Amino acid sequence: MSLLQSQRSNLAGRSLSQQGYGVVGSGFARQGWNVDSAVKTNVELIGVFKKQFTKTSKVVAWGNSMGGGISQALAEKYPDLIDAHAALCTVSDPAQIIGFAGDAVFGLKAFFDPTIKGGNYSPGAAGYAEAMADIGKIFGVAGALSAAFTANSTNPAWPATSTAPAALKDAIPSRSALVMVALMAGLPLQSAHFDSTSTPPGATPLIALGAQTAVFPAFAALENITTAAALGVLVNYDLELQAGGQTFDNTATNYAERIADDQFIWVSALSGKSATDAMLAYLAAVPRVKGNPAAIAKLSTLVSHTGKVDKPSILFKGTSDPATLAGIQQSLADRYAAHYAQKWAAAKKAGTRTKPPYNQLVLWNFPPEKYMKFTAAGLPDSTGAAATGTNHCNFTVSQYLAIADLLAYAAENGKNMSGGALYTKLRKAGNMTYDRGYVAPALRK
Repeated sequence: MSLLQSQRSNLAGRSLSQQGYGVVGSGFARQGWNVDSAVKTNVELIGVFKKQFTKTSKVVAWGNSMGGGISQALAEKYPDLIDAHAALCTVSDPAQIIGFAGDAVFGLKAFFDPTIKGGNYSPGAAGYAEAMADIGKIFGVAGALSAAFTANSTNPAWPATSTAPAALKDAIPSRSALVMVALMAGLPLQSAHFDSTSTPPGATPLIALGAQTAVFPAFAALENITTAAALGVLVNYDLELQAGGQTFDNTATNYAERIADDQFIWVSALSGKSATDAMLAYLAAVPRVKGNPAAIAKLSTLVSHTGKVDKPSILFKGTSDPATLAGIQQSLADRYAAHYAQKWAAAKKAGTRTKPPYNQLVLWNFPPEKYMKFTAAGLPDSTGAAATGTNHCNFTVSQYLAIADLLAYAAENGKNMSGGALYTKLRKAGNMTYDRGYVAPALRK
């Protein structure tokens, strides 16, 4: 989460404090992926707070990103300690992050810089240096591609670090390989500054169509892949320390199957079917990453989410978040739906005819259909703020305050706000959508 988002979240906490709520937060002895230890810390924290403030009647938990995963785990494991919780732009199972972020790193390594190590880092200080060097290389690739896109957006050059076959690079622009990496990792092709639907002002119909379908998706991929791949390095490095070895494994991954549908949706961005087939054939020949079985087994022992919560819960995420994909929130919603169905079936079998409340409120932050900005020369302008619904935890103070109000209502009433009151609250906050018919794209498998 950025410093700006942290400040906005803190403003929401300050507002709650001014309204008479007690607000308490926790830091952790271990940075990085720390859901397991953080849950224990928060259990202790709640006890300390209640001992100090004995009239405490309701407790809610909320957090962004890793904090969302901590809040979700706390609600699942210690349901008697809290009355409601919210998981915002949340992480979930560590294997989910390792999966899509690892695919992004693998794709950049395969197409643009084979010296990216990507995992299996050395012990001690050497491994840390390797991971930091990888992040530098990822940003180096991003910088080279950005310069190439600016120089020739239709047929941008490949980075000098690429060792992909010359025939492939001669036939296919680097932008198409970048879109391939985004699709195989399941990353959105809407980013902070590129919506993949806008057209340059005053462009001819042909140029407008090319920009819309072929060029701007690559710019979006560039912004999102940089975030996802850097995250992949950091998370993989940290989880390797905890698990004792390489945790990412794509030896059984079929990237052709992964993009079986998307390749036709983004056919222009991929430079056509023949180019797509050529890139997939190259990927199939690139040596895969084999994980350490013991480390992968260890990874599975870290906290994962079951979705089984009975107190009111709230989920909120941007649909084009490149760091914790929308599919993560969808997976939590699906797990809760399965839990609720089992609970209702058991109740009916026991003779109960009154449905229990559906106590999970799933909210989405959608980007506008069009939000790209252009310079006076008609070029894309990426200097402004990220569009709503994009980037990681890109929420406003009004949205945070709405979540806080919804949590307070849920804790007091034992159920989430609904009906007109809910829709009014969301409308006033802005860019918060409740749509039970919306299903986010699933994470790639």
